Amino acid sequence: MTTLDVPIPLDPSGIRAAVDNLLHEFLDEQERIASVPELTLFTGLLRDLLTAGGKRVRPVLCVTGWQAISRELPPRMVLRMAASLELFHVFALIHDDIMDNSALRRGLPTAHRMLAAHNGHHPQAEALGTNAAILLGDLTLGWSYDLLYLGSPAEEQAATPWTTLNAMRTETLVGQYLDLASTGSRSPEAETAWKVICYKTAKYTFERPLHLGASLANADEHQLRALSAYALPLGEAFQLRDDLLGVFGNPGETGKPALDDLREGKQTVLITTAYERATPAQAAYLRAHLGSPELDPEKAEEIRAILVETGAVEAVEEMITVRHKRALESLDAAPLQPAATDVLRELAITTVTRVA
Repeated sequence: MTTLDVPIPLDPSGIRAAVDNLLHEFLDEQERIASVPELTLFTGLLRDLLTAGGKRVRPVLCVTGWQAISRELPPRMVLRMAASLELFHVFALIHDDIMDNSALRRGLPTAHRMLAAHNGHHPQAEALGTNAAILLGDLTLGWSYDLLYLGSPAEEQAATPWTTLNAMRTETLVGQYLDLASTGSRSPEAETAWKVICYKTAKYTFERPLHLGASLANADEHQLRALSAYALPLGEAFQLRDDLLGVFGNPGETGKPALDDLREGKQTVLITTAYERATPAQAAYLRAHLGSPELDPEKAEEIRAILVETGAVEAVEEMITVRHKRALESLDAAPLQPAATDVLRELAITTVTRVA
């Protein structure tokens, strides 16, 4: 009996387990049908990335989107969609880590670092690792669509909300471009920072997964708007918390080095808020050291002190509180199933209190 033959548990931990089982079954199948044994290098890396952790926020929200509309157990196409979203996310992480030259992801070496180490004998091992990771990301993106399409009956393919899925892909790409274009800027713009949050997190991580699950349950426009009213402010809160953790988080809990965001010069809302409130001397220090690949721990601590002294940290905490409250209030009269709104309320709490 495969994962697709059993009912999908309705609680978040059950959803995560069911999605992980399906993903590993899918990788097993790709290995079985492949005509090249070298594929196991790529599937092995994907298994490592999946088993290293991850919150599975998008799969949980996708299945919860179905539950918000329907009283029936989610059919197998909902689990396929949820698992597809996680594969898409892994693709995005692989390419994002290349673009950011990140060394760690979920406490493990990033894919391009793993592939460079695998080819350590090669005279250009680092470049080979990067290029191979691009291929791995491309393969994973393709597989995220194959998981939805291959082997699914025609009626499931027809019911798949392809327009929403493709919109999510486009929004994520544009958000990533804006993030890259603004990183390292000496004239950060708050408007751009908020656009990055909208496209890369609020829509991609929260709104679109909920809409995809709800659309499979034939949600109407009123219900979709209710899900957006919850998802968009909570997605903003999620990313604002992530930005704080990227600067102040414990690497042992976040799985990422504490200096990455500062060395990259990420122009987050936290950073743009600090610039808006900084004295000329503080702003000059930020411009001199943010985005420096050689930033040392001592200068990083001074940057953190400026973020606190300007009130930027306190302001971002207040932004998180306001958006968390707005998301919860949106559920009070929402035309959604009570069991799903209970899950959404719990997710809202964990979103703003998380440490990783």
